Amino acid sequence: MIFPHEYTLYVKSLVGVLAIVNPLGAIPIFLALCGNRNPAECQKIARVSAFSVAVVLMISLWAGETILNFFGISLSAFRCGGGLLILLMGINMLHAKQSHMRHTPEEAEEAGNKENISVVPLAIPLMAGPGAISLVIVDAHQAASWSGRLILSIGIVIVACVVWQALRLATPIGEKMGITGLNIATRVMGLLLVAIGVQMVTSGLSTLLPGLA
Repeated sequence: MIFPHEYTLYVKSLVGVLAIVNPLGAIPIFLALCGNRNPAECQKIARVSAFSVAVVLMISLWAGETILNFFGISLSAFRCGGGLLILLMGINMLHAKQSHMRHTPEEAEEAGNKENISVVPLAIPLMAGPGAISLVIVDAHQAASWSGRLILSIGIVIVACVVWQALRLATPIGEKMGITGLNIATRVMGLLLVAIGVQMVTSGLSTLLPGLA
C-alpha cells in the first residue's frame, strides 16, 4: 500500500532525475555529433540513447544498493559523495556549462570520430552519468518497498521517453529555443540540482555525524 506522503518522494525523484539527465542540455551536443549523419541514423541514435539511459538507471535502481554493500560502502557515505557530485554539477549548470564529470573535451573529440555515439558518450556519461546513478540509488533506498521501486521504475521510463522525444525533435527544439532558451532551461535545472545536492549532503552527514544534527 502506498501512503499519500510517499507520493512526494516519487514526484521529487522524477523531477530530480529529469533535471540531472537534462535532455534539453544534451540537444546541442547531440546536434553537433549528428551533424554529418542522415536523419534516419539520427533518429536511431535518439532511440538507442533513450533506451540506454533507461537500462543504466534501472540497473542502478534495482542493483545499486547491493553493489554498494558488496564494496562495504554505507549509504550515508554514498549519499554525501553523491550529494557533493550533484551539487558541483548543479553549480556548473547554473553557469550554463557542461560539467567535466559528465563529459570532458577529450571525450567530445573522441566521440566525433565514433560510428556509434548513442551509448557512449550520449547516454553514458552525458545523461545517465554518475550524478543520475547516485540520485537513483538514494531514491531506491528511500522507497524501500517493491511497490515503491516499481513506481520509481515507471518514473525512469517516463524520463527515458522525454529523452527520446527531446533528441528526436532536437532540430526544431534547438531552432525555436535557441542557445539562450536552452541555457535558461539548463540554469533552472541546475538550481534544482543544487538544492537536491545540499539536501543529500546534509542528510548523509546527519547520519554519519549525529552530533551535527
